[in-house]
Amino acid sequence: MPASLVISAPASGVGKTTLTLALARAWRKRGLNVQCFKSGPDYIDPAFHAAATGRASVNVDSWAMDRGTIAHLVSRGGNADVVLAEGSMGLFDGVAARGVSGTGATADIAEMLGWPVVLVIDPSGQAQTAAAIAAGLRDYRAGVRLGGVVLNRVASPRHEDLVRRALNEAGIKVFGALPRHAEISLPKRHLGLVQAEEQAEIGKLIDEAARFVAEHVDLDAVLHSAGQWSPQAAANGLNVTPPGQRIALARDAAFSFVYPHMLEAWRAAGAEIVPFSPLADEAPDASANVCWLPGGYPELHAGKIAANARFRSGLRAFAETRPVHGECGGYMVLGAGLTDADGISHEMAGLLGLETSFAKRRMHLGYRLAELAAPMPGHQPGARLRGHEFHYSTILAQPDTPLAVVHDATGAAIAETGSRRGHATGTFFHLIAEDR
Repeated sequence: MPASLVISAPASGVGKTTLTLALARAWRKRGLNVQCFKSGPDYIDPAFHAAATGRASVNVDSWAMDRGTIAHLVSRGGNADVVLAEGSMGLFDGVAARGVSGTGATADIAEMLGWPVVLVIDPSGQAQTAAAIAAGLRDYRAGVRLGGVVLNRVASPRHEDLVRRALNEAGIKVFGALPRHAEISLPKRHLGLVQAEEQAEIGKLIDEAARFVAEHVDLDAVLHSAGQWSPQAAANGLNVTPPGQRIALARDAAFSFVYPHMLEAWRAAGAEIVPFSPLADEAPDASANVCWLPGGYPELHAGKIAANARFRSGLRAFAETRPVHGECGGYMVLGAGLTDADGISHEMAGLLGLETSFAKRRMHLGYRLAELAAPMPGHQPGARLRGHEFHYSTILAQPDTPLAVVHDATGAAIAETGSRRGHATGTFFHLIAEDR
């Protein structure tokens, strides 16, 4: 049975991803087979997990997925030696209203699967108070078990000693303490980490993180704290209908935000995925029967996209007879225009009238529940789709017929309804699952 752990923290930005990658690579160097998962709606971290372990990582999400779907997804860890689930935000952070099987909090996954939690604590600007925070997290929810703590960014041996003593008095294991180490800092941009595929030195960075963590953390003690997890047979698989039999999928640095479990579900249902690169001025494959543009960073490449006439004309020709769907950044590219951070407006595909601006930045973040008013690839009118929205672009114009009635996790209606015109549809949310 695999040893299983959840890596979490009191808040974002504490070092969960770095510790997860370092532990995964360090144990892999010991000859162990490591499987990672990501709790919550993050489409960037799973690629880092795959780089560290050599195994595909997928998201598990208690707000959008039922227990059967989560059980199906985590069952891939049954043949691993170690299973690590990296949390999002703080351990108990989720939405106010419960979704399909929880609020989206990492604690939901830890309790549901019975996996102990390793907390990453950053005691910067404090000492004994770090123990009070750890003890509060340990005692907050009875079904969540704390395995121990890794301290990150300790200032000095004296600082470490103060924090360790307080944690020991609280009965909390300290697996190790990491001093500040700039060499393992992962670069970031406005939507999170710079993608793994954009970092040529990612393997070396993960190796250095593994070396550093192995030097300062008792890896054997961490493993000893893990749960012995026996995967349960899932009653059902993923409730995902592929958008078509042969899918032209935009895939490059501007179009990369797609959940791995969605692509796997499409392939499992018999669909064929044919990637193409808009940044390389490639058009969707003419033999495909649907085109899908994921989110990503089109705002960083707007000038190049606008200049790539073969891509834009090929996409327009495709949409004359077959459906085209865009998510978030893909939706923006299907629109009429995109204004970049410098205030320069760029012509996009023009399949929809949507106009967006990255110069007028405002964060849009949260779960979305959409009820379709019209069909979109793979889904019929009336379908209830669960997804997540995260972007900084502002809508300047959204003149087309709304695609859906969209609510946030509290039930409040939102203005980002998506659009439809002819064979083109688009949404600002990234699809995670359909309600059964």
